[in-house]
Amino acid sequence: MSTPQPSVLDLVADAKSRIRNLTTDEVAQQIATGGVTLIDIREPEEVSRDGVIEGAVHAPRGMIEFYADPASPYHRAEFSPAGQTILYCASGGRSALATRALQDLGYTDVAHLDGGLKAWTADGRPVTARD
Repeated sequence: MSTPQPSVLDLVADAKSRIRNLTTDEVAQQIATGGVTLIDIREPEEVSRDGVIEGAVHAPRGMIEFYADPASPYHRAEFSPAGQTILYCASGGRSALATRALQDLGYTDVAHLDGGLKAWTADGRPVTARD
């Protein structure tokens, strides 16, 4: 008898059990304190349609590991394994998986916004249009 193949929901649940899941209040507090890099990992069309949390850097999920790895030719300066990083997506699934991936790349102070942008806006927090 074979073991059932895990679903994407299983992968997300496993990732969430291994990472820091922040509330909208916690993320807002971190932003207000400063020194955090906020990364929006949604697709470009989502960003255009729904806006972003003020100050967020856009890095689509498909490129996050390449942008985050200092040894990658695609590395972006906004990403630092030594810095404080918070990721978010639309509802928290993709950002949970991406946060786990950054941990695997050596990021130690990385977390995600649990519930994503949907939770952020449901709590009445502002978004801004992407330039």
